[in-house]
Amino acid sequence: MKSFRRRLLGTLLVWIGMMLAGLFIVVLQLLPIYEGAENKSDIWLILFLTFLSALLLSAIVGNRVINVNIKPVENATETALELAKGNYLARATESNAQESVELSRTINVLARNLQEITAVRVMEQERLKTLIENMGSALIMIDRQGAVSLVNKPFLDEFNLKPEAILGKFYKEIQVPNVVENFIENVFMTETHSRAQIEFVLRSKQRNLNVYGAPVIGEHERWLGIVIVFQDITELKRLEQIRKDFVANVSHELRTPVTSIKGFSETLLDGAYKDTDTLLSFLDIVHTESNRLEMLINDLLDLSNVEQSGFEVNAQPTDMKAVIKRAIEMIQPKINEKSIQLQLEIQPVIVLGDPNRLIQVMMNLLINAVTYSSNYTEITIRLFTKEDQAVIQVADQGIGIESSEISRLFERFYRVDRARSRNSGGTGLGLSIVKHLIEAHHGQVEVDSTVGVGTTFTICLPIAS
Repeated sequence: MKSFRRRLLGTLLVWIGMMLAGLFIVVLQLLPIYEGAENKSDIWLILFLTFLSALLLSAIVGNRVINVNIKPVENATETALELAKGNYLARATESNAQESVELSRTINVLARNLQEITAVRVMEQERLKTLIENMGSALIMIDRQGAVSLVNKPFLDEFNLKPEAILGKFYKEIQVPNVVENFIENVFMTETHSRAQIEFVLRSKQRNLNVYGAPVIGEHERWLGIVIVFQDITELKRLEQIRKDFVANVSHELRTPVTSIKGFSETLLDGAYKDTDTLLSFLDIVHTESNRLEMLINDLLDLSNVEQSGFEVNAQPTDMKAVIKRAIEMIQPKINEKSIQLQLEIQPVIVLGDPNRLIQVMMNLLINAVTYSSNYTEITIRLFTKEDQAVIQVADQGIGIESSEISRLFERFYRVDRARSRNSGGTGLGLSIVKHLIEAHHGQVEVDSTVGVGTTFTICLPIAS
């Protein structure tokens, strides 16, 4: 550029010098004529026209020089300024001037390279943003000043926050549980990797999170801030607790009949068998406990079967009225023991289901109703259609269920009245089996209960077309 400027300045100076020299020569030629002329105004007119012609010619040549040499440079300068502002679509005009064409082409190559680099960067940023938003785990990034620079949607959903209420704020100002804030502060202050499992209550719900924090290191080992990732393990913790409870309950339920069988059999072996009355009494207890043990094992096998992935029922058109009557026949002795009256409000309905599994469902519901009902009460069974579904209701006049316990009613081994259900020989698995079987039929089961008044189980099943 310096060489170009010097050459351009030299060209203009030479042109001006030539114009002045030409004008000087013209004046010298006209001077003798001017001295001897009578009308000197003509001479002045000639000089003025000559000077005007020279000036006009200089303007034309100067304009040409500017158009050829100066304007491309100005255009290249304006393009460079646009590129500096971030407008990578700007392009310089490529003229035919030998000195400026290389500059314009170089600036255009630079602009195209910057445009390509920007496009790649935008694409990578979009990919990173998509990855962060859809990673499934909550993420927050904090810069070296302690301000929140990045969060994703799972984080905002997890802690019920808005982007404007967290971005740019100091990490101690955001509304998160204290245990989360303490973990962030520990990673921020120590600038080290950290991992922990934290537990807190948010919006009246228990939350369990697996948290990982790490420093963000840039070029030349420069610390840029920290990143914290939260993985929700609430459901895993719940399932783990269910597994522990299941093992504990199974162990307890198995231990009771096994202990009874072992204890009475040892007593008999020690000589109690010689007393006929004692022998028969103990054998009756052993037989009862054996039946209870067999029932528990069968229920466990049934529950394990229906909980398996891909479990399907043999659905076919089934007379639901016949299913209900068959279930009543099988538990009639239990009903008679308590002198319970059955009220049947049954309409003929054909459902799409497995008759054997539906009998099992009705038996479990009726046994549950009998177990928690007092003597001389009433159980009502209703069967009717509503829209495109069959509705089955089993209503008792039993002890009822607290509203806080209804959500746990279908858990394995959960009992409203543990003493009563154990004394009746129940395993605590019946309602759990009912729930899984109804879901396998693509139906629904609901519970409505009032303490001291009674409980109503409502089942909805698809009608056979």
